[in-house]
Amino acid sequence: MGTCHHPNWIAFARYSSNNNDFPRVISYVNICLNSLHFLLHKDIFDHRDISIISFINNDICHYILNIYSDSSHSALKYLKDTKVNINHVLLMTGDFNIRDSLWDPSFPFHSSISDDLIMIADSFDLVLSSPTNPGPTRFSNTAGESNSVIDLMFLRCGSVELDHHTILPESCLSSDHTPLSIDIPICDEVIQSSKLVITPESKQEKEFIKDIISNFSLLDTSNIDNIESLNQTVNQLGSIIEQIWSKNTKRSKISKHSKQWWSNSCSLALNNYRTSRRWDNWKSFKSTVKEAKHSFFDNKIQEITNKSRGPWEFMNWVKKRKLPVTEAIKYNGMPCLSPDSLWNALHNSFNSALHCQVDFSILNEVEHKPCQIWNPFSRYEFKSTIHKCIDSSAPGPDKMSWRHWKLIIKNDDCLSKIINIADACINLGH
Repeated sequence: MGTCHHPNWIAFARYSSNNNDFPRVISYVNICLNSLHFLLHKDIFDHRDISIISFINNDICHYILNIYSDSSHSALKYLKDTKVNINHVLLMTGDFNIRDSLWDPSFPFHSSISDDLIMIADSFDLVLSSPTNPGPTRFSNTAGESNSVIDLMFLRCGSVELDHHTILPESCLSSDHTPLSIDIPICDEVIQSSKLVITPESKQEKEFIKDIISNFSLLDTSNIDNIESLNQTVNQLGSIIEQIWSKNTKRSKISKHSKQWWSNSCSLALNNYRTSRRWDNWKSFKSTVKEAKHSFFDNKIQEITNKSRGPWEFMNWVKKRKLPVTEAIKYNGMPCLSPDSLWNALHNSFNSALHCQVDFSILNEVEHKPCQIWNPFSRYEFKSTIHKCIDSSAPGPDKMSWRHWKLIIKNDDCLSKIINIADACINLGH
């Protein structure tokens, strides 16, 4: 039957190509909580009936366990036999399929598998939670079979904030299980909700390019004969770009409602309607939005066709959405849960051979050929190479995108100075 998908919720499920190992638990997280960086950890528990997700709050990684225990209790047996060392597990919940007098007053017996469950919870420093409104969590439709308590929640031991949960029988809808509810308090954090941008084809971008071209005259690239002068020239260029960027940027609010096709004319039409509240201005706004959409998508289609791409390029707009990759990245067997650990994994992966000893004698087997002089970059070569770069690529730390460079090198003086810098890098081996 599959799982439910909704654009406002992110599904975290263990993927398997084997139907006999398909996951039987899934966790959903609302997109409003994206700033907490939720991740699925198959590296910790790799079992079809166990879902463990993490989130980061106040620089601490917390874990939530979601478990389904079938009639043979395979998930509990897996947890009992798997030794892990994780801290800050906030809660463990799920359908455990265990009736026991410990949590079900209507059931007079004790089950031995309950001892295993309590032991597993204790290994995560969790204790059984008592609901604020005790009652059955599974309602039986079979005549003669009583309702039962088999959906449980275990909370962090000694926590003042997490000390009870609530059973919601009115929210079970067509299910025979009732949802369990709990509020997890999180610490206040300052979340960046805006950023400085220069909108493509805007007035600010035109001024940005114009100022950079005019300030290129301050650069002297005619006599770069050593690494020190090369670094000085490049640093000067970087300072020029940084100052002009700060001058022409505007602060844009980060929102899920942001649209690429939105233009300044849309903003002006919307402001006109908000000021007047007149029907004709509303119609004008809707017409402006329609034109902006048509213009944006027509340009996208034209861009694809002009670059001789295949028809499958259009399919990204209409094909079935795939679930996002939400598994944590691992390096040396440890999950990377912070920007520093991610950078360390990236740096060491690409520089693993940095300090390795190299046997240079293998070069003796290479046939010796006369040295050749590196030919300077030509204008045509430089322009054609830059032209092949995609405009929509993300800018680097210098804030410059390929679109900006394409506009700048249309000026002959700028092109000459950039080529001088590129030639100097090759000649000086820097």
